[in-house]
Amino acid sequence: MNILLIGSGGREHAMAWKLKQSPRCGHLYIAPGNAGTADLGTQLSIAVDQFEQLAHACRHHRIDLVIVGPEVPLVKGLRDFLEAQPDLKHLLIVGPGQAGAQLEGSKDFSKQFMLRHGIPTAKAQTFTAAQLAEGLNYLQTCTLPIVLKADGLAAGKGVVICASHDAARQELTEMLAESKFGAASAKVLVEEFLQGIEASFFVLTDGKGYCLLPEAKDYKRIGDGDTGLNTGGMGAVSPVIFADAGFQKKVTERVVMPTLRGLANEGIPFRGFIFIGLMNVNGEPYVIEYNVRMGDPETQAVLPRIKNDWVDVMVACASGRLEEIQLDVHPEYAVTVCLVSGGYPEAFEKGFPIRGLTQDPLTFHAGTRAQANEVVTDGGRVLAVTGMAPTLAAARNQAYQKAQQIAWNKVYYRKDIGVDLQTMERAIGKK
Repeated sequence: MNILLIGSGGREHAMAWKLKQSPRCGHLYIAPGNAGTADLGTQLSIAVDQFEQLAHACRHHRIDLVIVGPEVPLVKGLRDFLEAQPDLKHLLIVGPGQAGAQLEGSKDFSKQFMLRHGIPTAKAQTFTAAQLAEGLNYLQTCTLPIVLKADGLAAGKGVVICASHDAARQELTEMLAESKFGAASAKVLVEEFLQGIEASFFVLTDGKGYCLLPEAKDYKRIGDGDTGLNTGGMGAVSPVIFADAGFQKKVTERVVMPTLRGLANEGIPFRGFIFIGLMNVNGEPYVIEYNVRMGDPETQAVLPRIKNDWVDVMVACASGRLEEIQLDVHPEYAVTVCLVSGGYPEAFEKGFPIRGLTQDPLTFHAGTRAQANEVVTDGGRVLAVTGMAPTLAAARNQAYQKAQQIAWNKVYYRKDIGVDLQTMERAIGKK
């Protein structure tokens, strides 16, 4: 079958790599793709939010299956647009419509959804620019640290944790009055800080059945020891030692099932991924956020662990037959380390030639492009390298060996991805 994969990041490179392993994958098209996906399919120079051009590509290339990688086209309603085309009724689509995408597109909507359906989450209150004075007064009643979240999409950077009331007042003012994150911070959630350890859970659902994919832990801060600014993600590990069978049972019963029931009860059709960002607070799961797509860089750690034919899985989801799928997962550890441009997540330069690239299948491109006969940097997060091995220590070593072989001007990566989980393993005596 002919497949159109939409997106240009490391998540999409990992998806393309997995799709191409299937005998059912005929022609694979990626819009717009990057220097890594160019080796796996035909690149289409179409932006993810150019809906008319994407629809034309579906017609011209006789596409059977559309997989939407990033959140922007989903929040803008790509699925609804394609479904409204009379000659594209045959398309199988993985990714929710605009109504379901509100779970990620609006932090306020998702918070109210959780409260309506009894899903455990942190307490929060939402303020607009017109309510700035009220919001500043509310901050004085909050215990430290204080979490501020831009309501809309902010490329993974719209969450700020403030250690003082002064910092929170300044940040809230910048977000609301000065539009620090543009339209995304027209509304801001002031949220209770949850003390615990984060985990990422991934649900694939067709609106009726669901599959729980391997869990992961990602690392958002730019600096070692979880210091510095939030980023789109600096690395990931799967599986996660503290997400044992007992914790996963709580997540399924208290979060996954109420979420799926809530969508059904509110008449929101959903065929695609639900990313559930969780905080493990003394063994109890609390939802930090929903995303309506796979995480990046978690995808680069999760997909290599899945043995199933990925086209089979995607078709089952898109056609409402997910109950037929039984996931088969490698027991091995996967550790992903992101290599980023110096200065990221703030100002950075592009266009540096990348040295040391090999044909390693678990080196996933994100912000890259081909230029003449070389690959150059073209984004903040440039590459993600994944190591897989029977132990966490061996997987880390493998990932960092790969990272050390790659270089460009001002390359940077964290050196401590997975160290905290190794410490946990030693604490419970696991080798």
